[in-house]
Amino acid sequence: MDFGTMVEHDALDIMGLNRYCNSSSSSSASERDGHLLKKLRGSLSRNYPQKNAEMLSAQYGMNLLLIGAALMLALTHHGPAVKEEHLLGFITALMVLQLLWMFWYVVRKKRQRNFAAEKDAHAGTRWIRGGLTLLAVLSLIMDAFRIGFFVGYHTCLSAVLWAYPVVHAIHTVSQVHFLWFHIKDVIRKYETFERFGVIHAVFTNLLLWCNGVMSEAEHFLNHHKRRLTDMGFMNFTVDDDEDNPHCNCTTSACTVFSSSLNYLYPFNIEYHIFVSAMLFVMWKNIGRTIDHHANHKKPNTRTTGLCLGPLLGLVALASTIGVLVVYLIYLEESVETQETAITMFYIYSIAILSLMCLAGVVGLLIYRAEGLPMDQGKNPSRQLDMELLFSSSVGSWLMSWCSVVAVISSSSSPTYRWTSLVYSLLLILEKYVQNLFIVESLYRQRPREGGLDASQDPGSPGIFTVAADMVPPYNGIINQAYDNQDKFCASMESEPEENGQVYSGARKPSQVPLPVVLDLEDKPSRKRQILKNITVFLFMCNVSLWILPAFGCRPQYDNGLEQNLYGFTTWSTVLNFAIPLNLFYRMHCVASLFEVFRKV
Repeated sequence: MDFGTMVEHDALDIMGLNRYCNSSSSSSASERDGHLLKKLRGSLSRNYPQKNAEMLSAQYGMNLLLIGAALMLALTHHGPAVKEEHLLGFITALMVLQLLWMFWYVVRKKRQRNFAAEKDAHAGTRWIRGGLTLLAVLSLIMDAFRIGFFVGYHTCLSAVLWAYPVVHAIHTVSQVHFLWFHIKDVIRKYETFERFGVIHAVFTNLLLWCNGVMSEAEHFLNHHKRRLTDMGFMNFTVDDDEDNPHCNCTTSACTVFSSSLNYLYPFNIEYHIFVSAMLFVMWKNIGRTIDHHANHKKPNTRTTGLCLGPLLGLVALASTIGVLVVYLIYLEESVETQETAITMFYIYSIAILSLMCLAGVVGLLIYRAEGLPMDQGKNPSRQLDMELLFSSSVGSWLMSWCSVVAVISSSSSPTYRWTSLVYSLLLILEKYVQNLFIVESLYRQRPREGGLDASQDPGSPGIFTVAADMVPPYNGIINQAYDNQDKFCASMESEPEENGQVYSGARKPSQVPLPVVLDLEDKPSRKRQILKNITVFLFMCNVSLWILPAFGCRPQYDNGLEQNLYGFTTWSTVLNFAIPLNLFYRMHCVASLFEVFRKV
């Protein structure tokens, strides 16, 4: 009976299908197309696995960089096929694409005001964004000088050469705004698309950095060739097309604009490499799960006991300015004064590097004696800091070892021969020690205000720490604290840290029920002061060692030892690779040491 009913229903269904055969087939076809379209749209909008998406976007960015590098290599040949406007046109197009992506991102974020996006507190701290804003202002001044220079020579220069600084200025302003308000975002929606947008911004800034490095290195090399030709050492033919195009300037300020650009190149270069590093952290944060407990730890920024470190740092900075001025003046006069200038540079650098090595060793010994555990939590900003420290040290190490080989194998004996050897060895050692000190500082867990907690001091029972934290901070008398608030706050800041006591009243150490915590609390107070002074001193020294090569004090070009061994072309190639990395290393150490100062 059931079987007959089934057959009857099937027959009715078949008759119904035959009756509406044309309409049903067309509707089913449209439904299938709609289903396929919906399925395809869902597969495209669905995020790739994280590793696959990172690999796809990283390959895209790397190929952008390689295309730009290919254009730069062709441009160094000064052939007729590839000219400067071709390279600048390509970079300008990349900046426009980044502007479109940032505009889309900001508009999308404003439409999602009700959605509370996660933030990474360690990415792009306020002081880093403030420093980048200062570098961006100097880059805008550089763009203004470029526009003025190209306006003066507009009759014989391509329109791309003045369109580039205009787009670059817009790009700089927009990018600084983006960094201030969105660099901490942890992207959770459209992850695959956003990875391509962020990595595009990373490699666009890397290309701008490479272009700035190439332009600055070419200008310095041309200036070096002119000096060697004027002093009779070699006979070079220098191309002056960059400084003097083949037409007359229509304004009287072209020379001022051209000479001013050379002093602004270092700031523009550092701006772009720091932006690319910050955006890389944002790229790594896409889809990341934030540890909110570790994300809201506020560092201690007290400056109690700072005296010797800032004083020695200011002396080093003032000496650097004097050495730079004397070096640049003496280098242009004669062979004798040139040797004097090079010797002065090496002696000054040996003194600074020796003090930096000593300060770094003392800091490492303090950390070893303190015995605090290492922080193994995931932090892309800190991981990137460590990787950049070691990778940017390679350039300086290569340059130093080449100098060591050149000094040992040299047949000539100028007055600065052995000081050059000592300088090169100290430069290797200083980077080694400083890298260890910075990494040790960034990865060490901080002690709590009231002493070490149980996780930081495994030998002490956890109940002691809880009791130390729960001690009443107002001496048990609320009215007394209210009436003498200013006086009491001052005593509370000085006594617990310096005397190692929890209560503000006088008490013998033997009467305190927490001998383990209090014994450790007295020593770190003095150790923290020493570490802060070391950090400030290293901070100022790295600024000094950045200023010297950034503004033309580069004895590796002028001493002749390495050039005689490796040849002019090979040694110039090594220096064009090593010096930009060394400049970035010093500026990155400045940023890392400031973070260390906040954490100590």
